[in-house]
Amino acid sequence: MIDEQERQEIESVCTYCGVGCDITGVVEDNEIVKIYAQKDGVVSEGKLCIKGKYGYDFVEAKDRIREPRIKKSFLEKNPQIIEKYGDALVEFDHDYMTCDLQTAVKIAAMKLTEIKETYGGWSFCAVGGARTNCESAYAFQKFTRETMGSPHVDNCGRVCHAPSLKGMRATIGEGAATNPYNDIYDTEFMVVIGSNTMEAHPIIANRMVAQAKKLNNLAVIDVRETKMAKLAKYNCVIPHEANLLILNMMAYVIIDEELYNKDFIDNRTKGFEEYREQILNDPYANPKFFEQIEGYEYLAKMIPNIAREYAVKKSMIFWGLGITEHLDGSYAVMAITHLALLTGNIGKTGAGLMPLRGQNNVQGACDMGCLPYYDPDYAEPKEVGLMTPQLIDAMLEGKIKALLNMGEDISHIHPNINKSDKALEKLEFLMVQDLFMVETAKKADMVIGVRSAYEKTGVYVNAMRRLHLSQPLVKSDLPDDWEVLTMIAKEMGDGENFCFESSEDVWNEVRQKAPKRFSGAEYYRLARHRKRGMQWPIHDDDTPVLHLLDFRTDDGLGKYVYKQYDLRGMIKEIIEKKFYENSLEGYYLTTGRTLAHYNNAAQTKRSSKLDTKYDEDILLAPIEDEGKLGDRVILKSQYGESEALTVRYTDRVKPRTLFCTFHHAKSRINALFGDECDELIMTARFKSVKVDVIPVGDEVACS
Repeated sequence: MIDEQERQEIESVCTYCGVGCDITGVVEDNEIVKIYAQKDGVVSEGKLCIKGKYGYDFVEAKDRIREPRIKKSFLEKNPQIIEKYGDALVEFDHDYMTCDLQTAVKIAAMKLTEIKETYGGWSFCAVGGARTNCESAYAFQKFTRETMGSPHVDNCGRVCHAPSLKGMRATIGEGAATNPYNDIYDTEFMVVIGSNTMEAHPIIANRMVAQAKKLNNLAVIDVRETKMAKLAKYNCVIPHEANLLILNMMAYVIIDEELYNKDFIDNRTKGFEEYREQILNDPYANPKFFEQIEGYEYLAKMIPNIAREYAVKKSMIFWGLGITEHLDGSYAVMAITHLALLTGNIGKTGAGLMPLRGQNNVQGACDMGCLPYYDPDYAEPKEVGLMTPQLIDAMLEGKIKALLNMGEDISHIHPNINKSDKALEKLEFLMVQDLFMVETAKKADMVIGVRSAYEKTGVYVNAMRRLHLSQPLVKSDLPDDWEVLTMIAKEMGDGENFCFESSEDVWNEVRQKAPKRFSGAEYYRLARHRKRGMQWPIHDDDTPVLHLLDFRTDDGLGKYVYKQYDLRGMIKEIIEKKFYENSLEGYYLTTGRTLAHYNNAAQTKRSSKLDTKYDEDILLAPIEDEGKLGDRVILKSQYGESEALTVRYTDRVKPRTLFCTFHHAKSRINALFGDECDELIMTARFKSVKVDVIPVGDEVACS
């Protein structure tokens, strides 16, 4: 326990992105006064980004949810609850009643039991779990599957890296990063594609910057010029939705010029000859295709140069949501792994694949089984549930009656929010566990406040499979997420399955249920290596580099799953002479993060040092449009429209393209995106949507 009168320095884990930095909190009178990284921190290397350093004010924010809230309109529809628990309810404000935690748990259990008995277990679903620890994520999926009898559990990986998991498992059998971050110092060539690494994962970017300055060995591939591109040997700005095209072209060059590693292919892969024929006979795989793409002709020479360096050097590929949030995101990830299989750039230090995960525990949530098609340890479940977009449709159809939402802001960060909001309104019961009244919580029938990452003990798994055991920086009377779920399960008569008394109890069950990855990851070992962390799989020791001898497929061999690029969108318009000539075709919008904020900004906007740097979402527009669109515009797609956005003009975006962040709910950026998604795994097409630009005050769309 923390002595409230004593100044203490406590080691833990950053609450923000998937980098998973080790932190030290300086605490006085049970309040965080400073956060820093120690010089020997293996992940942080003694440095933190501005979020990690300054983004802790949310812990003591006045608008934290510190008591259960139950919507009055929900109680009016459920007189049986008032009849049984009315004496324990007191008025909170105009819209909500409140009560003690135990009463709230009983009410939740009563309503969930009623729904299960009336409609069956499949009428219940659960979404979330990547913003909390592994113990809570595990309890979340267990409650869904065992207590409620429903297979419908999902997490925010659906809107980010589900295609990375799908694509990597299809080709090499494991959907996680192959190497630790420090392998960047041993690599000879780096390809960064679809990642604004300096703003989204800055502590990883620090390593890239150092290596790029030392060796001039960086290629950056993106639809706009990111900050990282300033250091790139190859600044490869590509058309929207061209990732798979570019990656297949790189493979074409490697095969056509016989730069591939024949011994590696023969010994560790299968299906090469068929793949070779597919590539060489693909009309879109030859880089010369870009000679006819106006404005992007230089790619016909740049792509082969990148492919050559990648093939002949010890190389790593890094990617983010600029790869996965597309119609062909899963296939693009497969194409990335093909490059590693062709060249032998995998299974050794300084060469491998690095999907840059977003949330602090999205890797861990997937490892815990918070996916409708995987149990813990990626085992096959008894029943396969629906993915989040399918659940939204099922809500609208009246098939899903109840949703448990844990730390996931569906009404802000998911696509097609106009549709999602209508779906949530049709539920009989929406329960949210969160820190703040985020957009989804505002729609909930019941909201229970829970501990933040800086107030609890638990395991987090970062983007390179590294487990860190967090410990609380400050004391809190609030429950952890797993504690709420345990209480509800016991009220519903499932106490035998939920006999947890501590987070370590939950973790010990995880070690039993997910032994391939976590059998040797006892709390005492993780505590001993708190600053270093340990990379799964962990048995007698941990595993920094995957695939040293075999891939994690059934036969140990890597395989090729080829997909030809489908001509569409911007490239099709350029070929058909419509893109530049026809002003009625609109603009292509992509979205992403900025350094100061994180996702829905629920935590970061409560720190003035962060929010004052970026207190609204900014639209970046081409410099040639300055004076044409004005200072404020509304974006409109076939699915919805944004609120008015401030415009900044820059030469870092190409003509007829736009970029915008999505951190502030008031902007309603995700109203612009519809149901278009990855065809295999339903991750939304966030990185490309056609929009019209409407200057504020103007009635006519201007393009």
